Amino acid sequence: MGVTLKDIAAEAGVSLMTVSNVVNGKQARVSAATRERIMRIVKERGYVPSASARSLAARSSRLVGLLVPAVGESSLTIDPHTVEVVGMLERELRRLDYHLMLRGISRHGEITEALRSWNLDGAVLLGFNDVVIDRLTAADVGGVALVAMDSYSENPLALEVRSDDFGGAELATRHLVGLGHRRIAFAGPAFSATGVVRRRFEGYRKVLAEHGIGFDPDLVSEVETTHADGLAYGRRLPREHPDVTAVFTTADILAIGLIEGLAAAGRSVPGDVSVVGYDNADLAAYVTPKLTTVAQDLPGKAAEAVRLMMDRLAGRDRPAQAVSLDVALIERGTAGPPPAR
Repeated sequence: MGVTLKDIAAEAGVSLMTVSNVVNGKQARVSAATRERIMRIVKERGYVPSASARSLAARSSRLVGLLVPAVGESSLTIDPHTVEVVGMLERELRRLDYHLMLRGISRHGEITEALRSWNLDGAVLLGFNDVVIDRLTAADVGGVALVAMDSYSENPLALEVRSDDFGGAELATRHLVGLGHRRIAFAGPAFSATGVVRRRFEGYRKVLAEHGIGFDPDLVSEVETTHADGLAYGRRLPREHPDVTAVFTTADILAIGLIEGLAAAGRSVPGDVSVVGYDNADLAAYVTPKLTTVAQDLPGKAAEAVRLMMDRLAGRDRPAQAVSLDVALIERGTAGPPPAR
């Protein structure tokens, strides 16, 4: 049986309510020494807050935070994927009479500050590196019901919802191979040993190996998920790798910038180079040619994130493993056979 608030209170020599207040960030009337003693015990005993423990400190605020990495002075709404997730989460939460608050995070400490000072019932972490989520402790999270979207972290404090990133990359790469491409580049942000981009990279490599296509690390390019970076990559690709006939990108906005950059370099899509994106953002159907892409079930992902959060707030058991949703290839106009050489 796991450690409880009652156990911590007994060891700290304070009341149950005092422990509950400290764990849930309501510390104004608790001395610094007592707070430090309680949080030391929380950390040593590996306490994981529950909804019932949290309810001792306050009634539901009906507030849910959406925390998103912020880079420099860039707008959080520059990424179409983030914009769509915000809209779908807000819709799901509004149906339950909850309110969504959006916050950009530029350093790890800001996650803790948001979780512990906003009086949140729940929070969604979107787009964070797994290492960041792995570092979160019970003291950081307090009693907030935490959901990590697009995460492969093994931190038990965070419920996880994601898409089949490996399978999506397989679909995209297999489609390009089926069209006859052999020199297929991979473009996406830097990745570590785990995470969304890593899984997409592994799916790409697996399909190459299945079809006897040698992996060329020179065809893997680190490109940030922005239109500007995609544009720059498209301008230089024909010069650096003139034999590349197809590119699998990890995001639609990157793919659209890439197509524009290729055009500026005198290459047509799909005549000279085929391009496949990822996400099936709304704008994928509005560009010319329309973007072939891997579609995520964003409405389903938002619904699952909210369901898991509400289950935790109600004290129901968490799932044995992360929720992973299916993806689908959407064939449009940016992928075709390679040019005759």
